[in-house]
Amino acid sequence: MAGGRRAAPSCGWGWGCSPLLCLLLLCCGAAGKLEVSMPAVLEVEIGSTARLECSFSIPGNGSFTAIEWFYVNRYHSKRVRLCLITARGVQMDDTEFGERVSVGEDKALSISKVTRQDDARTFICRVGAGSQGVGENHTELYTYKIPAPPEITPSSAGIPAHSNDVPQIAECVSENGFPSPNITWYKNGEQLLPEEDKTKILTTLVRQSSGLYTVVSVLFTKVAREDRDSLFHCTAHYWLRGQMRTEDSPRVNITVFYPTQHVELRVVTNSGMVKEGDDVKLVCDADGNPAPVFSFFKRELEDGWQDLSSLADTNSGVLMLHDVNKSSSGLYRCQTLDLDDMTQHEGNVELMVNYIEGVHVKMEPSSPLREGDNVRLSCNAHSPVALDYQWRDARGRKVAEGNQLLLNNLTFETSSNFSCKVQARSVPGLERSKQVAVAVEGKPRIVAISSPLYVQQDQVVNLTCKAIAFPRPSIRWSINGTTHEYMENQHVASNLTVRVSHDLLRAGAMCRVSNALGVSEKHIQLLDQKTSESKGIIIVAIIVCILVVAVLGSIIYFLHKKGKISCGRSGKQDITKPEARKDKNVVEVKSDKLSEEAGLLQGANGEKRSATDQSEKYIDLRN
Repeated sequence: MAGGRRAAPSCGWGWGCSPLLCLLLLCCGAAGKLEVSMPAVLEVEIGSTARLECSFSIPGNGSFTAIEWFYVNRYHSKRVRLCLITARGVQMDDTEFGERVSVGEDKALSISKVTRQDDARTFICRVGAGSQGVGENHTELYTYKIPAPPEITPSSAGIPAHSNDVPQIAECVSENGFPSPNITWYKNGEQLLPEEDKTKILTTLVRQSSGLYTVVSVLFTKVAREDRDSLFHCTAHYWLRGQMRTEDSPRVNITVFYPTQHVELRVVTNSGMVKEGDDVKLVCDADGNPAPVFSFFKRELEDGWQDLSSLADTNSGVLMLHDVNKSSSGLYRCQTLDLDDMTQHEGNVELMVNYIEGVHVKMEPSSPLREGDNVRLSCNAHSPVALDYQWRDARGRKVAEGNQLLLNNLTFETSSNFSCKVQARSVPGLERSKQVAVAVEGKPRIVAISSPLYVQQDQVVNLTCKAIAFPRPSIRWSINGTTHEYMENQHVASNLTVRVSHDLLRAGAMCRVSNALGVSEKHIQLLDQKTSESKGIIIVAIIVCILVVAVLGSIIYFLHKKGKISCGRSGKQDITKPEARKDKNVVEVKSDKLSEEAGLLQGANGEKRSATDQSEKYIDLRN
């Protein structure tokens, strides 16, 4: 792998050197017992700062006399000093690092803006401590750059299934990585490996001027019909701090071309069942890709087929039927032609348009109807589905259910228009109706007149006459005046405006209503309002007198019940009060007609009784 780590010859210090230099360092380290500690490896991202730490231990708590930093390039053993640190300060040497190198207070070496060229360099920290000798150690600096997330581009052209060639599926690119990443391919989550005559993976590694790598990988593999739903993706693999990391691309789908094997023609409607007046869509589904060319036909009589392709969208496979009716029912066919192999496939569907026809209302008896007659209305219709019947009157109110309506004892008032509403419960919205007029014929019947009418002579009055009949009658008056005839519901009404004369007050007026079946007449009586008022006063006076007598009788009866009134045989009753109360009134009750009544009352044996006895019997009965 480009950019990989390759170990240099080592003499125990962990960095590459000549055998003679290794021997000198071993001898000095063993004699002086000076120990220098550094991390073996340091990984830093390109563009950031690398900080190399150097820790040392001097026996007897001695101090260093000098610290030197060196670097060794890969594949070279020659040291190049970077700087010298003494008690007087830091002396920086002129190297390729330039101003990128600096030393901290803890004597650590920092390299800013690490580049690709800094990779795999060895940095040496050498510490001198006078009589304690010299010690050193080193750190391997490795740089890296996380690559950009992989980008996948599927093939723009359709890929034929079961092709003899191995077609290109997609291309995957991972840019600006270091070391260079690896790319692997997956279909539906399973890794694809190169396989002869089936799968090929071509990888191209491009090194940029910055030293970073771009990897381009192209996948070639055969596909089948089932791969129309497959998802492909690629994964970039790279090392980071000793661990393998991965980055996935988005999943993509490819266009697979394959021939048609099955065709299905189906009916699409807004409701479950088709009825007259609906718009119906016939959709032809073919499992080939790209879609084949569609043709539509309808079966006619004698096994003939009517070509409906001119009414259809032959590219999408849709045939629209607008405002269908009974004749739209039948067998429809969709036919496809695959242009690749010129094979034909077809699919059929039966279209059933539900309808209601022949709604007919029969009236029995059908002869002219008279008041008092009975009539039966029967409603029938034809449909391929079960039907429900309802009867409604002229106002739209439901009056009965079932296909028969019985009307008994007809009158002019029951004459009306009735409608039979037929509906299919299993097909929502499918309904028809038929109206029939039930007309009761007969001579006119006067239903209202303004009689008696209290008027005054020379007064202008309105006389009203209202009648009902069929056929519609006409109204005539026995006197002259201004007439206004109008309809009120089923009634014919006439208003006569006339001035009251002496003759009219005496004779009254006659309303005459007639049609082809007869005549009806009624007299309107006109009464003088003055005479009526005098009679009214007399009647009121009589009523007042009767009320007064009734009240007095009630008072006397009440006093008698309380014992305030006593009756004697002499026909005269005195009611006297004690001496202390002689100032109170005395009530006397007499019978002035005892002599007359004596001859009218008889005893039980047929003998006449005296008036005194008779009066006593009357009072006893009241008690």
